[in-house]
Amino acid sequence: MADGQFDIKPWELQGEGREFDSISNDFARATMTLSSGLEALGEPWGDDQIGEYFGVVYKGAKDGIVESMDHLSEQIGKIGEGLQQMADAVSSTDEQLSTGLGQVY
Repeated sequence: MADGQFDIKPWELQGEGREFDSISNDFARATMTLSSGLEALGEPWGDDQIGEYFGVVYKGAKDGIVESMDHLSEQIGKIGEGLQQMADAVSSTDEQLSTGLGQVY
């Protein structure tokens, strides 16, 4: 490639997009497993004042972490979708240009 040029291979973008989708699904499953595991623990802290304070902080932190992980999984999935859409757009543009060049006399 010469300076200022780049090469886009739609099939590679499609493959990477599918890989991001797979990572997103794996991450979502891991988040569900973590959330279920934490829920199964119940509330093992005491009923005293310190236990109540701990419970409030723990629940807030746990909920925040699970929510953040869910959001990250969604964003990874969107990257995969975007890569696949980009691949489709590149293929379509290449096809249109090819057809147009074939019509030049």
